[in-house]
Amino acid sequence: MEGLEVKIIITGNMGYIGPVLVKRLRRSFPDATLVGIDTCFFGHCLARPHMLPESRLDQQIIADVREVGPEVFEGADALIQLSAISNDPMGELFETQTDEVNHQACVTLAGLAKQAGVRRVVFASSCSVYGFAEGGPRTESDELDPLTAYARSKLAGEENLEKLADDDFIVTCLRYGTACGMSPRIRLDLVLNDFVAAALACNEVQVLSDGSPWRPLIDVKDMALAMEWGIQRDSASGGSFLAVNVGRNGSNYQVREIAETVGELVPGASVSINTDAQPDRRSYQVDFGLYKELAPDHLPQVDLRQSISEVIEGLTAIGFSDANFRESNFIRLKVLAGYLDQGMLSDDLYWIRK
Repeated sequence: MEGLEVKIIITGNMGYIGPVLVKRLRRSFPDATLVGIDTCFFGHCLARPHMLPESRLDQQIIADVREVGPEVFEGADALIQLSAISNDPMGELFETQTDEVNHQACVTLAGLAKQAGVRRVVFASSCSVYGFAEGGPRTESDELDPLTAYARSKLAGEENLEKLADDDFIVTCLRYGTACGMSPRIRLDLVLNDFVAAALACNEVQVLSDGSPWRPLIDVKDMALAMEWGIQRDSASGGSFLAVNVGRNGSNYQVREIAETVGELVPGASVSINTDAQPDRRSYQVDFGLYKELAPDHLPQVDLRQSISEVIEGLTAIGFSDANFRESNFIRLKVLAGYLDQGMLSDDLYWIRK
């Protein structure tokens, strides 16, 4: 794709990952036509109002992915699907809508894209499809056990996208670990980002579990790097359909290690761990050997300490000090709840346009 005047469609681009991805794509493919499609739930949730990330796009379409028609794919070469009800708490409250957006709409749009001649689709999936995984790091051939509505929707998306894949329609499902790192639309409802925010605003990191659960972390910059690989992948590298764990084998961390590293890097911050807590079933390690084999030029670059340092730097730059940040617009569920309370969204999460 390098140097070509390609057209790339990105759904869900106005969230946490999208701004970082668009910046990456614009740098890598300066002549590309980049088009974003987003319902704009979180468009206003900017860490700092210095530059609207969508200014790097050629076109921004404000639309719900459940209502997008085939015309947007005319002349497109690749589709990147970020659109999602994006975490377990939202998934449990909006289970039907989570399946509609994360699974059904993604498959429908992929089908429309295929009909329009799009050649590659990248689907942002999740390592949470493995569920509670004892007995060592999980590989792509291991049993899947999605425990939440969010994880089930991602697995259903993978399964139905596979049915569309063929030699002329390359589908890449990127199974990400827990996202982290700085973004123009940072989320503070992610474990590492939450710990940094608490350390800065409250001088304390409180781990509500016993700290033993495992999390495979991936920085948002490295998520974007993998998507860049996905829209260039051909069938010789993994087949016409590929579901692959994205990360590196050194990026599986216990929650206590994440908290303690944050405590080291934020001066004066203490760390407390609830050693009497019940075990957290959301614990799994992941093997990233296949991704290393298939994408040697797009391996993750950002380690734990760098992710933490960049979130510290980013939040410090905006003067972040909100001890009540878990009630703020940096928490996705709080944003949706606010819209619902104000009568701006219907119960099925469509804008009320009146």
